[in-house]
Amino acid sequence: MSSARKVKIKLKIKAAKPRNPLVVHAAQRKAGSHRKSEASLRKKEKLALKKQLLQI
Repeated sequence: MSSARKVKIKLKIKAAKPRNPLVVHAAQRKAGSHRKSEASLRKKEKLALKKQLLQI
């Protein structure tokens, strides 16, 4: 088997698209005010109203 040919295989791997490094940090930290969301405040008020109506 000394006449066997050696085949060289070349793989081409495309480089990943460069990302903006600042966007990742901004998305992870969720910058903003430290308070309850509007939805949670509405829900809390709705539950409080139901409690008051049941007490009457």
